[in-house]
Amino acid sequence: MTSLSQMERELTIERTKAGLEAARKKGRLGGRKRSMMPSKVESAKKLLKNGVPPREVAANLSVSIPTLYRWCPASEQ
Repeated sequence: MTSLSQMERELTIERTKAGLEAARKKGRLGGRKRSMMPSKVESAKKLLKNGVPPREVAANLSVSIPTLYRWCPASEQ
């Protein structure tokens, strides 16, 4: 039973990889869409340089504070 289960799992993995590869060839990307587009990153950097608090910048751009810091590290400010 164990070997049959293991073979089935390996087949599932193969099919999944094949499906993902076929989707990539069609130009589709998996995963969640990014919340910080290049325009938002530039806006955030400008606001932070002008002295706007990070909490307000994050609220204005509809992102969390950790997301803001991921894209605009405090060391750059």
